[in-house]
Amino acid sequence: MRCPYCGHEDSQVKDSRPTEDGAAIRRRRQCEDCGARFTTFERIQLREVGVLKAGGGREPFDREKLMRSVQIACRKRPIDGARIERLVSGIQRQLETSGENEVKASQIGAMVMEALKGFDNVAYIRFASVYRDFTEAKDFEEFAATISEAAHQNGS
Repeated sequence: MRCPYCGHEDSQVKDSRPTEDGAAIRRRRQCEDCGARFTTFERIQLREVGVLKAGGGREPFDREKLMRSVQIACRKRPIDGARIERLVSGIQRQLETSGENEVKASQIGAMVMEALKGFDNVAYIRFASVYRDFTEAKDFEEFAATISEAAHQNGS
């Protein structure tokens, strides 16, 4: 593993342990050249999935990008980090086991929306504001009203 500080090619694993959800291995490493310590995460990847962007571009699926967007939606909400990790891992697993080599970015957004729907209404609205490109306050109001109506119909 290349050192992020000096670029040396070799590092030594000092400690390995599973993450809380067991979906990855956390490894503490030390560079053999400069002695700097850093952490890496090792995850199972079933297949490479490409993402088709709305503008026609393509890029590889980036789990960290998905994680950041969900974390932003959940910021300052009483949501355990392990639940967010499970949500992102679940979406990644669905993508990797779908059999598709490419998936539209809008499909990933819809998967996140569906997962957040039962997760936290505020996080759901925050994510929707970016995913659906809300431009005015009335966009928020209309979307929030649909959530309130659905909750009322479900007896919540």
